[in-house]
Order: sequence, then structure tokens, then C-alpha cells
Amino acid sequence: MTSEQSLPPYFGIQPDAALSELGGPVGTGSFQSLAQACGRGHDDLVQRGLNESGHRELRLFSTWEITRYLIPIAPGHFRRVIKANPELPQGRSESEGGARWFSLDEVLRLRAHFASEGARSKEYQPYRPKGLPAKILAVANFKGGVGKTSTAAHLAMSAALDGYKVLVIDLDSQGSMTSIFGNRVEDEWQTVFPLLARHYAKHLRADNQRRLDRGDAPIPLDDQLADALKITSDEVIQHTHWPNIDLIGAQLNLYWAEFQIPVWRMAARGWKLWDALTDVLAEDGVLDRYDLVILDTPPALGYLTINGLAAADILLVPTGASFLEFDSTGRFFDMLYATFQSIEEGENMAARALGRPELSFEWDAVRAVITRFDGVQQTEMASLMQAWLGRSLMPSRQGFTALIGQASEQVAGIYEADYRDFNRETYIRGRETFDETYAMVKRLFIGAWRRDELAREAEEKAAG
Repeated sequence: MTSEQSLPPYFGIQPDAALSELGGPVGTGSFQSLAQACGRGHDDLVQRGLNESGHRELRLFSTWEITRYLIPIAPGHFRRVIKANPELPQGRSESEGGARWFSLDEVLRLRAHFASEGARSKEYQPYRPKGLPAKILAVANFKGGVGKTSTAAHLAMSAALDGYKVLVIDLDSQGSMTSIFGNRVEDEWQTVFPLLARHYAKHLRADNQRRLDRGDAPIPLDDQLADALKITSDEVIQHTHWPNIDLIGAQLNLYWAEFQIPVWRMAARGWKLWDALTDVLAEDGVLDRYDLVILDTPPALGYLTINGLAAADILLVPTGASFLEFDSTGRFFDMLYATFQSIEEGENMAARALGRPELSFEWDAVRAVITRFDGVQQTEMASLMQAWLGRSLMPSRQGFTALIGQASEQVAGIYEADYRDFNRETYIRGRETFDETYAMVKRLFIGAWRRDELAREAEEKAAG
């Protein structure tokens, strides 16, 4: 091999050849063409996951999967109970004597049967204290590419398979979470935006009454705010192809909220924008109807993210096991501290002057989780991160397997992949990494519910 042949590829580039490859100058209209091309690609990829009627459809689950992952029961006993109770779902088989397959709706019915008729010591139904609201989990980091949306989506699917009723709220105007669940959002009025607008409009209406009482002129409600007052959460919640996962979706126009919210805040300094999402969900009964609310936040610490983080009971921060991602995550925590401390200080100056209770943000738990983990190259860095962050970093690490890669290409979650497309061991390894993450998160919200339950019992005992 000659020295010329071994030169790196950035030597020997001829200007005229480079010019011929360059093409003409690019104008603004090219962005529209690129967007349209991506839109066609998006539609094509999404169409591949649709059934004959043009809708997403969740796959069926085999007896093996149900008894291994969903209902803690021996396969033989499961089959005997099904046979002895013909009114229960019987599943369907592709061949005489073959494995029986069930829809998730049918699995949920079977779970309810075993919970009512089976041994009390078995965990047929997931833990949820009566009378306590849903737990809200926000998944956030302003570092892109750390698997934030994928983690949030798989946690929602894990919880649904576990028997919980889940509401997913997409706060990211890119709408990736909305695409994962196969839903479409026409404009910002089908997102969380009108709910935030309603919260502001109610504050402004109450503030206007106080203005009138003082003899001051009210601030008029524009048509947008008047329309928002009529919208409830039910009108923006969409069903998905998962029977126990619903969605408030997002699309590009949701980004308008990042410009509109500060305008509202300037017009009404007393409006507590960080309470907007929590208050609306509670007022509309959402926190009673669902067990978990999972928020996918934008990769930036804007007003929508602040709303999501302030609403959250549990904050989960995905991060990679590299210096740059770890450094970025540290800066994210620093910005969270500066942002929420600033809000507390600003509010508490007035609260102290008026003799009112002071504002103090509090979360049940804050945890980081390592995602897209490469055990060959990143073990040492992950161990160092664990030493530095201690219990604030979950010990489970989300690896990247063939199953995860294929699910991503099919615009689906790994729990939507049919294990028959792999060998069984590949499937088991592929879902283990997310099963472990869900187990860690489940311990957090179960522990938080139990703490709330004990506090309620203590209050009732003291009062009675």
C-alpha cells in the first residue's frame, strides 16, 4: 500500500469535485420540503404498525407470558382454572392443541378473577391504597439522546401490564411519546395547553372580581381564555391501543405555550403557574380515576417542564454513563435548584409579609437512572457515578439489546414485540433491563403511597 493510498479521507479533496457535489444554495422553502419528506417517512413507519382497519392494535399474550410476567400462577393451574370456568376468556389458538393467546383486556379480566377467587397471599392486583390520589411521575433531563421518552413509555407499558391504569401526558412539542402510542393531535387545543389556559383564566376571573371590589377596571378575558374555561381534561384525553393507558398528546403548536405562559404571568403576578397542572388534574378527578400519571417533559427547563416537575411526586432523570452526559445531568440538577429556590424565595417574601404559610416544593423521591448502558465500555464510569450519587442513582442499568433496537425501528415499545420474532432467551434478556427499572420505580411509588397511608392513619387517630 502506498503512502498516498493510506492517507485519511480528508486529504486530496478537489475544489471542483466538491463544488459539483454541493448543489445549489438552500433557501427557507427547503425546510418545508425536508419537513414534508420526514412527514411522509413518519406516516410510512406508523402505517406499518396498523391493522387492516387503519388502527394500532396491541398484540396478544401467550399463556407462557401471562404466567411468567403478568399473573403469578403456575401454568398448569392457570389452564385448569380457565377450563373449569367457561365464562372466563378462553383465549385463541393458532393450531389444535397449540399455545393459547389472550388480549390484554382478557388478561385484566383474568387478573380480576384470580384476585377475587384465588389465594389472598398472591399479588394478583397491584397495590393502590383506597382514597389516595394517583402518583405523578415526571421523566426529565435537558440532555437529548438519553432515552427519556423511551424510558417514560416503557414505564407506562410496564405499569399497564402490572394492572395499573395509566395516563401519559406528553409535554414535549416534538410529540415523540404521542407517536409511540400511535395517536394524532391536530392542534394545541388537543394538548395540555387549554388546561393550563383554563387555570389561568380562572385565576384571572377571580382576580377581576377583587379588582371590581376595589373599584378597579378588570382585565378582559380574550376569546382564547373564554374557550379554555369550557374545556375539561376528558376532552383532551385520548384512548390508546392499550386498554389501560390513556394519553394527552402533543404536537408542534404546543411550543406556543412557552411564549404564552410568561405573558399571562406578567399580566397576573399572583397566578401560581407551577400549580396549574396539578390543580387541573385534581379538579377534573383525573388523580382519582388513574393510578399513575407519567409526564414526558421537553429537553429544556421551560415553563412546561416546570409545570411537570412541580406537579410530580417522583422525578426520574435518565442519563448515560459518560462524562459529558453525567456533567450535563449535574448542570440539570443545578438548574432545578436555582429555578425552584428562586420561586420559593420570591413567593415566601410576600408570604412572610402577609403572615401566610410559606411555599416549599417537595418530592417523594428523586432518582437518576443509567440508560443505553454498554457493559463492556461503561462499567467503570457507571460505578463511579454510583459512588458519587449514592442512593440517588438507581443500581439497575438499562442495557441496549437487539430486542430494544428492533422495537425502536418498528415505532413500538419492547413490550409490544412478539417474542416469536426472536428466540425466547433474547426476548427474556431484552425485557429484563426494563423490568428491573420498573421494579425500582414501583418500589418508589409503593413506598410513597404507604407513607401517605400511614400519615393519613396517624391524622385520623389524632383527630378521633
